[in-house]
Amino acid sequence: MKKKEVKKKGNSGKRKANAARKKPLKRVLKVPSPKKKTVVIKKKVMRNKKESVKETASEERKIIDRYEFDAQDMPITIRVYHEPGEFVPIYEVSISAISPTTEILLERIRKELIKQVNLGIIDITDAKDKNVIEERFSETIKVLIGKYFPDIDEKTAGFLTTYLIQKALGMGKIEILMADKLLEEITINNADEPVWVYHKKHGWLKTNIKLENEEQIKHYASMIGRKVGRQITILEPLLDAHLQEGDRVNATLAPISTRGNTITIRKFSRDPFTITHFIQHKTMSLSAAALIWHSMQYELSAIISGGTASGKTSTLNVLASFFPPNQRIISIEDTRELRLPKFLHWVPMSTRLPNAEGKGEITMEDLLVNALRQRPDRVLVGEVRRKREAETLFEAIHTGHSVYATFHANNAQETVRRLTNPPIEVPKTMLPAISLIITQFRNRRTGLRRTFQIAEILEDATPNVILQYDAKKDVLVQKSKSKSLMDTLQLYTGMSQRETQNALKEKENILKYLVKHNINTIDSVGRVMAEFYVNKENLLKHVKLNKKFV
Repeated sequence: MKKKEVKKKGNSGKRKANAARKKPLKRVLKVPSPKKKTVVIKKKVMRNKKESVKETASEERKIIDRYEFDAQDMPITIRVYHEPGEFVPIYEVSISAISPTTEILLERIRKELIKQVNLGIIDITDAKDKNVIEERFSETIKVLIGKYFPDIDEKTAGFLTTYLIQKALGMGKIEILMADKLLEEITINNADEPVWVYHKKHGWLKTNIKLENEEQIKHYASMIGRKVGRQITILEPLLDAHLQEGDRVNATLAPISTRGNTITIRKFSRDPFTITHFIQHKTMSLSAAALIWHSMQYELSAIISGGTASGKTSTLNVLASFFPPNQRIISIEDTRELRLPKFLHWVPMSTRLPNAEGKGEITMEDLLVNALRQRPDRVLVGEVRRKREAETLFEAIHTGHSVYATFHANNAQETVRRLTNPPIEVPKTMLPAISLIITQFRNRRTGLRRTFQIAEILEDATPNVILQYDAKKDVLVQKSKSKSLMDTLQLYTGMSQRETQNALKEKENILKYLVKHNINTIDSVGRVMAEFYVNKENLLKHVKLNKKFV
């Protein structure tokens, strides 16, 4: 009995011991379990917070515009958007085929390229030298790309080569901005802030491009200077250059520009506006365009005035398409900006700055005097700034030439005041030789460019505004009847008032036809105008039948 009891006791002791061991084990297993669960929940919550922040940022970033183009065979994507916390929209440049990882490898290739090819100070003075140097770099780059990207296809290798050449020989991502046709101005203020651009649709924008340091800006300025045979140094810290493509570049070095080195590039329009664009965008009304066309057809002279960036030169370029194809046209500019239809009898001329020794300068006055010896029918003057230029211009009108010039003034009244007062001081008796003053302006609230006034100059040298812009309605409205323009037209054409009105209506119909068929390139519009002068009946037949001419 005792033995059995002992056995039972022993077994129960073992069970108790096991139970005792199991009990705390259960507690140990239970304790970390909730902690582990809590950690997982916390991580999940944190992840959700991050996701919600990203979603919120994405929602707040309002996309204004998005488009694509090719820059020397490189596919470029542009996004314009409002960034939370930024007061100016962002102009974002992205090269779709180049990822951040690829960018790192390309930087390695660039450094290796510098070691293999002696960059030095390359003085590219003409296109042939530049092409030879680019070919030399291209061969080395292709070998290095094959080394770092062994499985790359030929097309991708091609634009990676172009990208590296731009970084090594050109101005890097600034070259991409130069390729965007919608940009008018590119400005580098210093190395601490992004590059700014002026967009045709959106005005001033801040880009996602920053230059490495002040030395890089100076290098770019020197590179531009060498292309045109100029230099920019501490002794000569200002540069004003006109590139072969027509772009105008201004550069300054510190400490003249106190916050750092600067570069401002005003781009030459590769696809200039036409009268079709002006009417489509409501820059000019049909009736105003027809009146100007009729006046220019019969060789009446005009001044196009306006403030800075109001569209004076663009307007002059647009109106030049109204010239008959059988007349000789000479244009005079500081910077080559005008682009007329190819088939016109046109001689473009531009001024020249003095060289480093102060010699070789060709002024606008020099060119005006020279132009009058070339038997021109029409003379276009880029901008009248000085007394002698204005005097020569009015002398040209009085000797039987039709002259069209741009001038800085905000309205017709100010145009007359500036012309007749110091420092220009044209005699008031000469002023009525100008038949029309066409004033352009940029709406300060909307940023849109519009024709502000069309005025005639009376015999007493006072302006009479015929049409004026109504900012509230966004239209040109008649302010007064013509007192001298219609009389002048009737005097030189022999047309009655009724015939003049019919001619204006005829021109309005042709302009409507251009808009309806979207005939909007400089050459296609020019061909329609040429047909008007050479075979008007044929053109009017196309207009009446609504049949596309070009």
